[in-house]
Amino acid sequence: MNKKVLKTLEYDKVKQNLYAFTTTSMGKRLIDKLEPSSDYDEISNSLAQTKDGADILRIKGGIPVPNLISIKSFLKRLDIGGTLNSKELAAIGRVLRATNEVNRFFKDLADNKIKLEVLFDDVAKLENLPEISKKLLVSIENDGHVTDDASTLLKSIRQQISVTEETIRERLNAYTRGTNSKYLSNAVVTIRNERYVLPVKQEYRSKFGGIVHDQSSSGQTLFVEPAVIVELNNRLRQQQIAEREEINRILEELSKELAPYTHELNNNAKILGMLDFINAKAKYAYSIKATEPILSKENDVYLRQVWHPLLDMKKAVKNDIMIGKDYQAIVITGPNTGGKTITLKTLGLVQLMGQSGLYIPAFEESRIGIFDDIFADIGDEQSIEQSLSTFSSHMTNIVEILKGIDEKSLVLFDELGAGTDPQEGAALAISILDAVGAKGSYVVATTHYPELKAYGFERPNTINASMEFDVNTLQPTYRLLIGIPGRSNAFDISQRLGLDKMIVMTARQLTSQDSQDLNEMISDLVAKRHDAEEKEIMYRKYLREAEELHHDLETNFHQFERQKENMLEQAKERANQIVEETKKKSDELISELRKMKMSAASNIEEGSLIDAQGRVNALHQETNLKKNKVLRKAKQQQELHPNDDVMVNSYGQRGVLLRKAGNHAWEVQLGILKMKIDESDLEKIKVKDTRPKRAGTVLKSSSSSHVSPTLDLRGERYENAMVKVDRYIDAAVLAGYNSVTIIHGKGTGALRTGIINYLKQNKAVKNFEFASPNNGGNGATVVYFK
Repeated sequence: MNKKVLKTLEYDKVKQNLYAFTTTSMGKRLIDKLEPSSDYDEISNSLAQTKDGADILRIKGGIPVPNLISIKSFLKRLDIGGTLNSKELAAIGRVLRATNEVNRFFKDLADNKIKLEVLFDDVAKLENLPEISKKLLVSIENDGHVTDDASTLLKSIRQQISVTEETIRERLNAYTRGTNSKYLSNAVVTIRNERYVLPVKQEYRSKFGGIVHDQSSSGQTLFVEPAVIVELNNRLRQQQIAEREEINRILEELSKELAPYTHELNNNAKILGMLDFINAKAKYAYSIKATEPILSKENDVYLRQVWHPLLDMKKAVKNDIMIGKDYQAIVITGPNTGGKTITLKTLGLVQLMGQSGLYIPAFEESRIGIFDDIFADIGDEQSIEQSLSTFSSHMTNIVEILKGIDEKSLVLFDELGAGTDPQEGAALAISILDAVGAKGSYVVATTHYPELKAYGFERPNTINASMEFDVNTLQPTYRLLIGIPGRSNAFDISQRLGLDKMIVMTARQLTSQDSQDLNEMISDLVAKRHDAEEKEIMYRKYLREAEELHHDLETNFHQFERQKENMLEQAKERANQIVEETKKKSDELISELRKMKMSAASNIEEGSLIDAQGRVNALHQETNLKKNKVLRKAKQQQELHPNDDVMVNSYGQRGVLLRKAGNHAWEVQLGILKMKIDESDLEKIKVKDTRPKRAGTVLKSSSSSHVSPTLDLRGERYENAMVKVDRYIDAAVLAGYNSVTIIHGKGTGALRTGIINYLKQNKAVKNFEFASPNNGGNGATVVYFK
């Protein structure tokens, strides 16, 4: 791609906007190197990276790449056996920690089934180097400080330094207090030449002895190292030298351990820089609401509602720009300040962005071409130094352009042929466009010359266009109208300004009606072409969604079929196991019954037979009744529930179910007795109420109301319990019970007292008493009715 067009179309300003979103010097370097490509695979890969970055930004807020500096020069020193300082090692440590964090981040993305096109493969090339990373983390802090944990000796030396410094300060602080402080300029302890000193007044220099290290600018203050701490300062100095030597040894050791891994470290830094660059592309795209372009190998360009990336999206006028499918040349005519130049720049710059792997400021489903080169002759390039006029400078540029174009070039001409005699300029413009067309290049040209309107009609693969003008406001709207040549709008403007309507009508009649009809026809065709493009995009979207849905349905159907087959096989195997187990258990039960009959035929108890029968019934496997409503309803009617009336077959007595007492047993109230009965010995019945009903009164039998002869209030709150007692007594009377039992527990006695007071006042109660000791004692009350 020629460098001149990048400058003309302000490509560097887009790169400048990208810089703001980077965090590493490696990412900035990649932006510096960014240029449009003409290789389809390279552009596709770059756009795929941008898409991954945009998806990660949307889902996770971006790739976690911290602020990093380039370590390339540090690694080169390691390669020649050099030793790095602590800050350089800290920079490498930050790269390794960033590598670990990025690896974990992408592992989480993979675990969460987030789809990426290319970045998983790129990140897989990162090397963690856990041992080296851990050692650097322990030894060097982010700011380059060597930690105490870097070595045992360093920790010991620093502890000694701390003790020595504390001793020196204690001794010197003694001089800053009391009578000695009057000899000091300031009552502070300071440092000169890396030794602790006191600021002593000039006239008292002999009071402290020792060594003078410095003096103030006025000469009134001397910085004196008192004789009493000279030895301590010497010891401190030796310890500091030992500390420095140990730090140098640690840095040298770390540098040697890093040296074998310079290739991996350099590769890590490059990948992190690339991820930072991708982050920047994604964030920049988000900031300008850009979308992913579709690449067209046939250079079928269709930019939907595109706007210039350096303009505010909210204020910029959006246009549809089409070139390449039905025509390879567009001639835009019309007056100045109508937006022709910005339209040229928008097409060129957006095409450069797309071929650089950037998202473009246009609506989704926009297409860009892949041009080997883009040429532009835009603006006034008059050169004073070369004594070239505007026309000459443009023509010089056009000559260079015509030398470099081919069938894969996009050419942008602004005010083609301007700056000279109109007749000659129009002729030159037509000839230049023919020359460009002869080479098969794609071209968009703006011009003032009305002669080029006819050129747009007559030449194949060429179409006219113009910028819309609002005759009501007498202002341009900056909207591109493809297929409609520029009009002077003289008639409309004149009429708006007050020219007599008859004069305007006469003028219209003098113009060619064929020209007006042709303009309207072309406008209609372009509008239909635009509608067709939009419908194609919409249908392509529906088709893609339908294909995805069909694929998902097909996948799920096959999965369902496999699961169904597996479940059928498992069900058959389980059924066979149940049959075998049932057969085995039934044989055992039959054998047991035969033995019982043979050993004591006359002494077999009824309860034993019932229990055996229940065990046989328990072997029955329930069938699936979900699809048979009649059987399901019948089964539900036979299910046992608390308060159901039942017949106990072995005793021939009716009773009421109290509660479930086991897998296949129930606690049953038989009169005043409670018994545990196997459910195989129970038969659910409905008791008909044979008592005569009084007129106007509805009575319910115990079978219909399912009133239990026992009310258990244990665990109930006092208020709820009293409400239940009141309702229960009424229900028991209606059910025709002679007596009932209320279980209230012992507890604090409050509930028992409340129930007794209630029973005393109830007219239906004949009398009441506490239950027998073996039936709960004073934890239950037996109530008798009149």
